[in-house]
Amino acid sequence: MKINLPDKLYYSIGEVAKAFDVNTSLIRYWEQEFPIIKPKKNKKGNRYFTPEDIKNLQMIYHLVKEKGYTLDGARIALTTNSKISETVTIIDRLEFIKAELQKLKASLADQDSE
Repeated sequence: MKINLPDKLYYSIGEVAKAFDVNTSLIRYWEQEFPIIKPKKNKKGNRYFTPEDIKNLQMIYHLVKEKGYTLDGARIALTTNSKISETVTIIDRLEFIKAELQKLKASLADQDSE
């Protein structure tokens, strides 16, 4: 899953939810269910997520939404399997390479049709 977020120190919950294409309520729920997500909160209670939180959310998203884990299963996998972060990083790289290859293929097809 490719996350389109600019390089910043903090992200609002709206930006995070939009990047993951989920509701803000799901992000808040995951925050309650997974202790590894610790967004900063201002005096108003607005959540601001760090890049580390985004990486953790990516792992959770991968396990729950892409692999079909239950929340309990994902929680267990995060505590017992240290390679999940690597796996998510590799998947992101492969998706990027795939997108670049598809662009190249499309541009070659455009040149052939001319």
